[in-house]
Amino acid sequence: MSTDTPQRRSRFRWIPVRSGRSKVVAGLTALVVPLAAMVGLAAPASAAASATATYTKKSDWGSGFEGQWTVKNTGTTALSSWTIEWDFPSGTTAGSAWDATLTSSGGHYTAKNLSWNGSVAPGASISFGFNGTGSGSPTGCKLNGASCDGGPTVPGDNPPTAPGAPTTSDVTDTSVKLSWSAATDDKGVKNYDVLRDGAKVATVTGTTYTNTGLTAGTDYSYAVQARDTADQTGPVSGAVSVRTTGGGGEQPGGDKINMGYFTQWGVYGRNYHVKNLVTSGTAAKITHINYAFGNVQNGKCTIGDSYADYEKAYTADQSVDGVADTWDQPLRGNFNQLRKLKAKYPHIKILWSFGGWTWSGGFGQAVQNPAAFAQSCHDLVEDPRWADVFDGIDIDWEYPNACGLTCDTSGRDAYGNLLGELRKSFGTDLVTSAITADGSDGGKIDAVDYAGAAKHLDWYLPMTYDFFGAWEAKGPTAPHSPLTSYPGVPTEGFNSDAAISKLKSLGIPPEKLLLGIGFYGRGWTGVTQSEPGGSATGAAAGTYEAGIEDYRVLKNSCPATGKVAGTAYAHCGTNWWSYDTPATVGSKMAWAKNQGLGGAFSWEFSGDTTNGELVNAMANGLK
Repeated sequence: MSTDTPQRRSRFRWIPVRSGRSKVVAGLTALVVPLAAMVGLAAPASAAASATATYTKKSDWGSGFEGQWTVKNTGTTALSSWTIEWDFPSGTTAGSAWDATLTSSGGHYTAKNLSWNGSVAPGASISFGFNGTGSGSPTGCKLNGASCDGGPTVPGDNPPTAPGAPTTSDVTDTSVKLSWSAATDDKGVKNYDVLRDGAKVATVTGTTYTNTGLTAGTDYSYAVQARDTADQTGPVSGAVSVRTTGGGGEQPGGDKINMGYFTQWGVYGRNYHVKNLVTSGTAAKITHINYAFGNVQNGKCTIGDSYADYEKAYTADQSVDGVADTWDQPLRGNFNQLRKLKAKYPHIKILWSFGGWTWSGGFGQAVQNPAAFAQSCHDLVEDPRWADVFDGIDIDWEYPNACGLTCDTSGRDAYGNLLGELRKSFGTDLVTSAITADGSDGGKIDAVDYAGAAKHLDWYLPMTYDFFGAWEAKGPTAPHSPLTSYPGVPTEGFNSDAAISKLKSLGIPPEKLLLGIGFYGRGWTGVTQSEPGGSATGAAAGTYEAGIEDYRVLKNSCPATGKVAGTAYAHCGTNWWSYDTPATVGSKMAWAKNQGLGGAFSWEFSGDTTNGELVNAMANGLK
């Protein structure tokens, strides 16, 4: 069985087979076992007033967290050993630990050094970590029997709070001024680290900073992080995006949107990673990425695949910046790689897409309390671990008040109510939605008030593909992504022109509509007729699924032999395929511009060639 798991080619999707959680648990077990074998090896603790111990919650995944203590020798002689004691409130517990032996009695915890890390030279530090559950903070900290802050009475030293998200002013071609509200700390804030696109660019003592030496007409993202007098850093603030003036305001595709979907499951059987966007030249050509998919469960936005999203460790050769992940870093997986991509290509905006063919069934419960759903989505997208990665949210509901994998009966207004609450929660961040392209009379577009909902969105993404396919096993053969109608089309209204025309006729501004391009083909076998309309015996064989194949494969295995309705088809042997080529993509982009559309989007990047032929055709055609 293939581990490839495409979710949203509208008709089919598989759930990832791999369990990332088991990998994490296995990794922790490997760490804990040798530590357990060392219990009792630490030397007896001795008093040492010239030392401090500070606590940091390095990560929090909802059901648990990773805590870390750091012992720093602030004196002039070496420490020979260390023992830290603290209390957790009821409901908070510490479990497996590494680089220390950890024992407990009720809510009181004692951690002692191992045989190899008890000695701490003057000015040096040593850290150990543990996994825990609950949300409480440690109190009553003692280091070798004395206060953890080196004084006689104060119980420990907490890290500073997050500063306020920075605001921008005085933006020029080459500079921007940042201002933020101060963080707080029980011992006082010493300074702030200024982060640009995730990397530190300055450390300042005040709450303003002017970043100079920037590039005209370029997008940047800024956040700040406070540092206290013990050099502890607190959580990173919310981020602000800004574009410097000048530079002609140019972006790939001119003023048009060139968006594409990146699927989380591509990291499995397809071996397609964020770095492929760089090596193919795609990252330099696109403007936006929709990351697919987050799940919709119990009326809330939830994680789709934690292993692919933020747990998978990347080696140096797989990583966007050539730097390998470490086992203890707070964020890994696709999210960290996307963060690195934005640092390298700051013009790219990234949205987290929720739903898809398989996970759209959860929207029916979500619309029962749209405000609570929207808040859950905002809280997840803006989770401090990855808030700087995402610039908004995409909703892929297949289909409101109509049938997809399941049938929804929420009514014509439920979709708009949901989007309205999302707009309230996300403010000026991007909010988009992939929608049906059924332009037939009485079809899926007619089932919802898409015109009324449009005011809440930046763009609609009509899925102008998958109109026809081998789910009709005997045919007739037909292009799955026709731009226009043609004589013999199996269903009138199933084409891009009909869908866009109907949406525009409802009063939806054309600049809010993006044309969809499929980076794959659909096909039948047992076909003798070269032109569309032939009979078949079933679905043609595909790499991951019968009846479907990537463009990068089809361009060589079954080259195009004709065109119909603005797209290509191919008859090779007894197989018949339809798909877009760089030439038909270029023509579709010209059509989109002539219609005044906001641009185009693609499903999905891994179907393109290693040199990004289709993305390049989109970018060139949108200029």
